[in-house]
Amino acid sequence: MDKPKVVLGVSGGIAAYKAGELLRRFTESGHDVRVVPTASALHFVGAATWSALSGHPVSTEVWDDVHEVPHVRIGQHADLVVVAPATADLLAKAAHGLADDLLTNTLLTARCPVVFAPAMHTEMWEHPATRENVATLRRRGAVVIEPAVGRLTGADTGKGRFPDPAEIFELCRRVLARGVPEPDLAGRHVVVTAGGTREPLDPVRFLGNRSSGKQGYALARTAAARGARVTLISANAALPDPAGVDLVTVGTAEELRAAVLKAAGDADAVVMAAAVADFRPAVYATGKIKKQDDQEPAPIALVRNPDILAEISARRARPGQIVVGFAAETDDVLAHGRAKLRRKGCDLLVVNEVGERKTFGAEENEAVVLGADGSETPVPYGPKEALAETVWDLVAARLD
Repeated sequence: MDKPKVVLGVSGGIAAYKAGELLRRFTESGHDVRVVPTASALHFVGAATWSALSGHPVSTEVWDDVHEVPHVRIGQHADLVVVAPATADLLAKAAHGLADDLLTNTLLTARCPVVFAPAMHTEMWEHPATRENVATLRRRGAVVIEPAVGRLTGADTGKGRFPDPAEIFELCRRVLARGVPEPDLAGRHVVVTAGGTREPLDPVRFLGNRSSGKQGYALARTAAARGARVTLISANAALPDPAGVDLVTVGTAEELRAAVLKAAGDADAVVMAAAVADFRPAVYATGKIKKQDDQEPAPIALVRNPDILAEISARRARPGQIVVGFAAETDDVLAHGRAKLRRKGCDLLVVNEVGERKTFGAEENEAVVLGADGSETPVPYGPKEALAETVWDLVAARLD
């Protein structure tokens, strides 16, 4: 089989050196990669490096090897174009159709999925001109992932940091696997919750659950690969930050509720994949509860946590908003799932069987997605990203 053809565009930012790690991941996983840098990018990483790592000659000019018409052929033959890093200048040129070098010409001729991984200072990212250029590119079907938050050039810190190359690769792999030039969630804002809440008992103890957050993170990554603007609300998940999402970290059910209500205001869909504690201790001990050698521990009184899924289902933040819940059951899975779907009032409910060695912490999942319209969509045992794709298929159909 022919290797998937990837064009890696590199523009002139300090994060250009990190693109070498992204290139390595593509080549080691069997992709044929052609690196197309801008002239500015070569100030950071030389052409010899890109040529040696990719196995292809590197040029910035449309005038090199003119007989092969590279400014047309490279984009025409690509299965994916990813620009990483994408500077504010490159985004502006792409949005306005400028073509003054080989990379911008390639972007104009590409008819495959295109991914931009921006990296710049916070002020540049937040400037109205950049925001409009990003919106234009997304409206045309490009996947422009959100930059990360962290240390920038010098002592500055903020949003604009180049995302982890491993996470960019995961997003690109999902885009390639779909093989669809137009991302079906482009222009949509989705909220995903992940992980498990923890309810403090004293300064060192809490009531929690076994959720790892892997399914929620798979949902967030998949939505980003399908073009959505993603807000991921993560409760105690020790996982790498997915590329292209706005990450909000929380601890308790009350904190998760506040974050969901805030993020859901302009969301097209809310997917509640987090395992939210039903109860919390009625009293929080400000000091560590001591063990008494001659006494049994006092009973722990519990109170109910808010039912976030039922609340956002009953009070949609905007017309047409789709709400998806998850039901983790240990017995009579479908019966309990159907009852929960009626009780919660959501549009879709993902029902799966859980246990000490089932689902929680695993890389695979098996589920049935129940619809308020009476539909049932079984998802066979397989990677959690496969379940994520099915969930977004069902959401996208209802959004349309």
